[in-house]
Amino acid sequence: MDTKGLGLTRREILRYGVAGLAVPTIIPSVVRGADGVAPSERLNLALVGMGKMMWGHIGYFLNRADVQIVAICDVETIRLEKCAKLINDHYASKIGKDYKGLTVSRDFRELVVRPDIDAVFTACPDHWHALVSIEAMKHGKDVYCEKPLSLTIREAEAIREAAHRYGRIFQTGSQQRSDYNFRFACELVRNGAIGKLHTVRVNVGGPPGPCYLPPQEIPPTLDWDMWVGPSPMRPYNSVLCPLDDYKVFPNWRYYRDFGGGGMTDWGAHHFDIAQWGMGMDGSGPVEVLPPKAGLDGKLTYRYANGVVMTHGGASGKAGVEFIGESGTVGVNRGFLTADPADLLKVKWGPNDIRLYESRDHKGNWLDGIRTRRQCICTADIGCSSVTVCLLGNIAYWLDRPLQWDPAKSLFVNDPAADRLLTRAMREPWTLTV
Repeated sequence: MDTKGLGLTRREILRYGVAGLAVPTIIPSVVRGADGVAPSERLNLALVGMGKMMWGHIGYFLNRADVQIVAICDVETIRLEKCAKLINDHYASKIGKDYKGLTVSRDFRELVVRPDIDAVFTACPDHWHALVSIEAMKHGKDVYCEKPLSLTIREAEAIREAAHRYGRIFQTGSQQRSDYNFRFACELVRNGAIGKLHTVRVNVGGPPGPCYLPPQEIPPTLDWDMWVGPSPMRPYNSVLCPLDDYKVFPNWRYYRDFGGGGMTDWGAHHFDIAQWGMGMDGSGPVEVLPPKAGLDGKLTYRYANGVVMTHGGASGKAGVEFIGESGTVGVNRGFLTADPADLLKVKWGPNDIRLYESRDHKGNWLDGIRTRRQCICTADIGCSSVTVCLLGNIAYWLDRPLQWDPAKSLFVNDPAADRLLTRAMREPWTLTV
């Protein structure tokens, strides 16, 4: 289709997701680069949060000819300089004298307004996920947000609402959905290969705690006020933001003002798979019991269909274990087991349930940006998965049984618990979609 008469560029089609328009794919070879990809066909990416998690992602994008990192953002200068050198050196060697260099910023808001940026990839700490993601989507950017989706349930719902309102392609970084073992395990459960499912066990870490770290001098290369952002101000401590966190994973995730502990860190992977296997995307449990009232002394979720899920108890190497009336399936990264063992040899037929197949989580997002097909782990899915994790944290904190209405996203007649669904944000930050 000729789009010139409509006054739309290819980038505008990607940005606004105009229905029915096709991006021209025949590009003269004379305008293609040495890698066979025309500059006009490359997706321009901005990266936000340049710590340890982002380094692996940088390598992935630098090895793809169909994307270019054009801007990066972090609140700490050492990380920015190291990442900028890596990226600039790579593109200078690939593109040569025509390479114009990388934009480096300490404020994500400077990047999301740029019309030449197609998409934003964020790997900043959890307490920033909602604000960065929503602001990017407001400005027409497609977003990949590292897991867990958010720090609170209401923030997750706001991200979900923004993705729908602005028509964005959104990928939550729960990449186990793009792994064969996890998909096959869930297909076994969904197709009844282990009989009627009655129990799921998930092995992840526990909830976060309060932060009593002693104050330290703020490094001159760090904008500490911006790092804390919407969370309550507290003194700097290197445990939260070490200057070498491009080498190590920092421990902010274990403190309640900044992260959700192991419950959301690995829970955003394993509880996500549990929800997928149960067919509960978009929904969740109806009751959460603290360990003193739960099955086998473990935090326990109960679903409306009678299935119970425990925090802990998966056997062997399994991170997630599904137990049915006639068999079990256990799965983890690089690990898949079943009883009876012949279940692993099942071949699917045309009438069996097959789940969304992705073999490359970031590639699935990039394909979605170009085709406008939704990704394997949308904001809707990320929202329901992190909700399960956060409900568990709330049950740990209150230490009493909780009744949950997944349709209304409220606790049943429990205003004290409802107050933990959100958090106050430090000025000037507000959560608006």
